[in-house]
Order: sequence, then structure tokens, then C-alpha cells
Amino acid sequence: MMQNLLLAALLVSALPGNSRTTVTQQPWGETDDGASVTLYTLENNSLRVTLTSFGAHIVGIDAPDRSGNLAGVALGYDSLAGYQADTSTFIGGTIGRFGNRIAKGQFSIDGHSYQIPINNAPNALHGGPQGFDRKVWTGRPVPGGVEFSLVSPDGDMGFPGELTAYVTYTLVGSSLRIEYRATTTKPTIINMTNHAYFNLAGVGGSSVLNYVLTIDADHYTPVDSGLIPTGKVAPVDGTPFDFRKPTPIGSRIGATNEQLHLGHGYDHNFVLSSTISLDGLRRAAFVMDPYSGRTLTVTTTEPAVQLYTGNFLNGKFTGHNGDRYLFRSGFCLETQHYPDAPNHPNFPSTLLRPGDAYHSVTVYTFGVDNPADKPEETPGSNQ
Repeated sequence: MMQNLLLAALLVSALPGNSRTTVTQQPWGETDDGASVTLYTLENNSLRVTLTSFGAHIVGIDAPDRSGNLAGVALGYDSLAGYQADTSTFIGGTIGRFGNRIAKGQFSIDGHSYQIPINNAPNALHGGPQGFDRKVWTGRPVPGGVEFSLVSPDGDMGFPGELTAYVTYTLVGSSLRIEYRATTTKPTIINMTNHAYFNLAGVGGSSVLNYVLTIDADHYTPVDSGLIPTGKVAPVDGTPFDFRKPTPIGSRIGATNEQLHLGHGYDHNFVLSSTISLDGLRRAAFVMDPYSGRTLTVTTTEPAVQLYTGNFLNGKFTGHNGDRYLFRSGFCLETQHYPDAPNHPNFPSTLLRPGDAYHSVTVYTFGVDNPADKPEETPGSNQ
């Protein structure tokens, strides 16, 4: 009977504003070391979102196109085995303690030096080889969503302090809200984000280069050959990094430009210029797929966003519907503080001290653009 109860879906009533959102859960296997993993589904009249306690991943997001047809717009895997096998793309994972890169994995706090294991030579990336995306979180259904919690011990991946972290996903209408919170027992650094890859056409292997992108950023942070910020905050004006007006992602990605060469395309931090609204969020980006009509709006409390155009996807991994994840078949908009911030005093601080609370919110809102007729062409081929 207990097994039947575990297999049965758990239906959770939502808040009044989320009255049509349901949350169900089911077992989703065990990790290689025997930890049980759960799959959660959030669903309402607008979206279907699946999440897993392994890495607090976004497994999938189903959103309608301009004709009302649902399709998956987030890259992911159909089984736990897929996530365990993929140790390089971070697809859909909750990233921590520190998202993006830290030069040589080194930083200091109050005169004490710390070393994160190198996993993106010569640097540390996304919290090291066993970051938050590789941990099994504790899930708890909440009205309209799921709260995941994790205790990261003092010294985990070289970071000081016992960190208690929470990430809560809530589905409200056509918006997926992600809220991060954390406290620490010792001074530490933190920069959490989600590494969702989006393909708005709903065709997992198709190119994202024809999507029309707007980023509300007047500046970006140039990088060196290791993709570490140089410390300079440069204007986007007159460069291929100017997305202040709607621009196809691929229109300038092949331009002769040192920064694009270093990143193998876009893999850069954009400094947001939009102001915080009354709800405490600022718009970071807006993306539209001309073929399906699907749109994505990203709002956040964070000061920056990383645009990554799937430059290192190479077809090695096969995800939903048997789709091979090919070169530039997914894009990321990772809200964040600046990469390598602990080593640049002019960047916004990522320091968290005992007694203080880390808090960050990002909202992905899906919609449709509705011209009279959709374009006749199919989703673009990879470039």
C-alpha cells in the first residue's frame, strides 16, 4: 500500500491566484549512490513544467504556439540517467554556489584564500565539478509549485561556511517564477541561477539563430581567452553585442569580432540597464520565434544576464523526443551577478555573511506573437 501511495500523484491546491495550477509528484529512480529522486509536474491552462529533485533541474516546459499547439521549449532528458550522464552542458540545472566562472578557481574573503576544483581549465565553472546541479535536493510541494532545499556543508567544493539554500518554482498563469534564498554560517560567496536552454520552435535540434532577441543592456563585460571578465565594463553601442533593439540572434554571430571569436559565439555577461519596477523586477530580455510565434520574457532582481548560444552543443546528447542537441540548438539567458565578481572590486559584490540572507528572483513568462499568418519557412538550419 505504501508503494501505491508513493506512486500516486499528489495533488496540491494552489493559492487563489493560482487556482488552476496543480502539482503532482512521482518517484524518478535512484542515483548511482542510491539516493531516491522525485519528478514533479506543475500544470495549469497555460503551461506544463516538469522538475526533478536531482539538481533541482527544469526537466521540461511545454508552451503553446500561436495556433495553441503545445510543444517542449526547454531542452532536457526523459530519464534520470540522462542527467547523470551529462556532466558538461548543465541543461536545466540549478547552479551554485557560484554560477559562471571564477578565474583559476581562486578567491579570498577577509584575507583567507579559497580554492574551488578546476572543471573548466584553467578555471572553475558553475560551482565546480560537484555543484548544486549534481546534488539531490529535498522537494516539498507548495501552493502552485515546489520548494527544493539543500544543505551544502562547510568546505563543499572549497567554499567556506555551511550554506542552507532554497529554490522555489511557482507556476502562475503563463509565468514560471524561480526564487532563490540562502543563509550561511561563515562569510562565503554566492551567485545562483538556472541553466535552462530554450528552443522556442519546440523542435529540439533546430537552430535558434533566427529568433529575434532584445536585451535591456547598454554595457557588457568583455572576456579574455579563458572567458574570464577582463574587469572592463564596455558599451554595446556599435558592436555585435547591441541587442537594445530587436535583432535576430544569428545576424552578427559570425562577424569578425575578437569577443565573438573568444566565446565561439555569444557567451557573455550583459549589464542590465532597465530599472526595477514596482514588483521588484527588471526586464532582462525578450525573445520571439518568428516561425511558431512563441515569445519569452525574462524579468529578474539580478543586475546582469548571461547570453549563451549553445556554442558547445555538438550532438553528443539526445534528449526529449529523441532530439539530438546540436550546435546552437538552444539558447540560455542566465540571470546573475557578474562572472568572477569576487576578483573584481568594481563588480557588484557576491559576498554573503552570517546573519544576512541571499535572495534572488527570476521569472520566465511565455506568450505568443500573433500576425495574421505564420511564415512559410520552417525553423532555421544550424549555422
